[in-house]
Amino acid sequence: MALRAKLADEVASQGIKDARVIEAIRQLPRHLFMPAEIRGRAYEDKALPIGEGQTISQPYTVAYQTQLLSVQPGDKILEVGTGSAYQAAILAVTGARVYTIERQKKLYDRNQRSRFLQQFQGIHYRYGDGFLGWPEEAPFDKILITAAPEEVPASLIGQLRVGGLLVAPVGKQGTQQMVRITKEDDGQLNTASFDYFSFVPMLKGKA
Repeated sequence: MALRAKLADEVASQGIKDARVIEAIRQLPRHLFMPAEIRGRAYEDKALPIGEGQTISQPYTVAYQTQLLSVQPGDKILEVGTGSAYQAAILAVTGARVYTIERQKKLYDRNQRSRFLQQFQGIHYRYGDGFLGWPEEAPFDKILITAAPEEVPASLIGQLRVGGLLVAPVGKQGTQQMVRITKEDDGQLNTASFDYFSFVPMLKGKA
């Protein structure tokens, strides 16, 4: 618990103001979301490899995206890129109903086998192409993309309800800018741009 508290304090010191997000980081045992061989580094504020060319995001980045998403209890959220499921769990702990898609079969299967993840009743998993979203469950109040598309897919915008928010790192591989898109009542899109980050690219298809 001391390591979790230290990590939460470190994230808060970098400008994260949402108390529910900080408390979620304080609560969740990040080491249980990653392979055994790197668990000793779980409470570093760093992105770490989880296999299949993917990473568990830096806790600050997870908190930053979650804060931009303005999660409210009961929100129905589509997450594109389950990865380790740490971000999905943060969303669930803050009160959201989470529908999360993973294109890497090995990561999807790992999450399905995790007895620890089974405790999160509000998370629903799908193995599939994130560019397609989850149309059967649309519309969503919020959409969070945790890999970087060069531009936000229109298919995902179409699954966002009127008044909803989409947060994503957008740009070419290497450096992307975090954006928040609001779908206004008239269907127009209002885009706000924020800080720069480095994410793995968002890829089409399943692997």
